[in-house]
Amino acid sequence: MYDNPIRTVMRRRGLIKAASDATVRKAVKQMARRDAGAVLVIDGDRLVGIFTERDAVFRVMAPGLDAAATRLRDVMTRDPHTIGPDQPFGVALALMHEKRFRHLPVLDKGKLVGLVSARSAMDPDLEDFRAEARRRERFQR
Repeated sequence: MYDNPIRTVMRRRGLIKAASDATVRKAVKQMARRDAGAVLVIDGDRLVGIFTERDAVFRVMAPGLDAAATRLRDVMTRDPHTIGPDQPFGVALALMHEKRFRHLPVLDKGKLVGLVSARSAMDPDLEDFRAEARRRERFQR
């Protein structure tokens, strides 16, 4: 799995995108509605930042900012690290671990094509676990 290209594990659909002048309140509502941990901040067609649940806690809530008045551009992580879709997934995990973040935008020739997260590493293992649990349950009946 760790040698697989990122394109095989990245999320392509359902990415949450917002303009840098969007409010934090609007962004976190989208995150909650879609059970997501990050918003990709886009100006035009260019990725300019990422806003994560950690940003909401440490940059908005902890200092007591008003989420309805605060703009993403003021609290997002600017110019986030990115990775290409053909890089091995293990490279993405190592980068996320080393830099201490959990979401990594995927760019192909400068264009946003997806998002990979640390959770992506767990999803296949969890699916295997569920399948094994279902198999054992059938044998116990």
